Amino acid sequence: MGRKIAVGVDLGGTNVRVALGDEEGRILARFSERTEKTKGPEGVSEQIIRIIHGLKRDIGIKEIAGLGIGSTGPLDLKKGGLMKPTNIPYDFIPLVKPLKDEFHVPVYLLNDCSTAVVGERFFGAGREHENLAYITLSTGIGGGVYVDDHLLIGKDGNAAEIGHFTIDCEGKLLCSCGKRGHWEAYCSGNGIPNYVRLLLSNKSEKKVESSLLMKVAEGDPDRVTSKILYYCAKAGDPLALEIVENIGRLNAVGFACVVDAYDPSLITVGGSIAIKNLNLVIEPIRRYIGDYARNRVPEIKITPLGDDVVLYGALAMVFHPVKY
Repeated sequence: MGRKIAVGVDLGGTNVRVALGDEEGRILARFSERTEKTKGPEGVSEQIIRIIHGLKRDIGIKEIAGLGIGSTGPLDLKKGGLMKPTNIPYDFIPLVKPLKDEFHVPVYLLNDCSTAVVGERFFGAGREHENLAYITLSTGIGGGVYVDDHLLIGKDGNAAEIGHFTIDCEGKLLCSCGKRGHWEAYCSGNGIPNYVRLLLSNKSEKKVESSLLMKVAEGDPDRVTSKILYYCAKAGDPLALEIVENIGRLNAVGFACVVDAYDPSLITVGGSIAIKNLNLVIEPIRRYIGDYARNRVPEIKITPLGDDVVLYGALAMVFHPVKY
């Protein structure tokens, strides 16, 4: 009997990525394109079906063992789809049923960060860990968690919405979810520009104007992005380094909340902000987390699975099904 092949899907509001892989976590074929948003609620599942058939033809296989999907949310796990997703303009997008009907195999659905921690648990740095957290620092902030080798899911599939932990009780900044003081509002790709402007408003005009940060942003604080901030910090700009240090301390508060809530023996970190700016992001977290965490601080490291961590998790879900 030949090796089993599964399908993994990483469904985002911008792109959908599909891979075929085996039980050892080897990705055999992959394809990515912009997420379909114009062909009605069924358009996304039809797009995924088309891509899967194309990949199967490419590597000459007829049978798949199952299909795992790590998706942007919010999800309705009972109905098997997306409920009013932020970046796709429909009230409900069915995923599980149309894919089951097409391929007649088990289909598993989790949010992207829960999927990522499954990938870490079986194919990444978490293979020896029964208590594991994965944190993504990217456009948003999210997490996935195993406690005593059980994946935490919750009533709606949102048990580890760590990006919405409150790290600022004064609530100076508004999160994209509409609530104030959330971690994501300060330290995510979307939140960092607002936090930079907040910090700059309290700095001397001379210090701001003379900085490389303002030169790159053409003198306009509204032009500062997370990419510009970390570029200037890498170039040694004192103002950018000071802001990055502040972000690192706030990240340490968020990580400490994860440590105290879930008591993991390992935290792995992914997402574009962390992966592209490894030392500037990870070192301040390691430096400051002990100031805030009550529980013993675990090892904190970048995921070895890189940008593919959700795809690996989607594949792993087929070979190691999660009960919910």
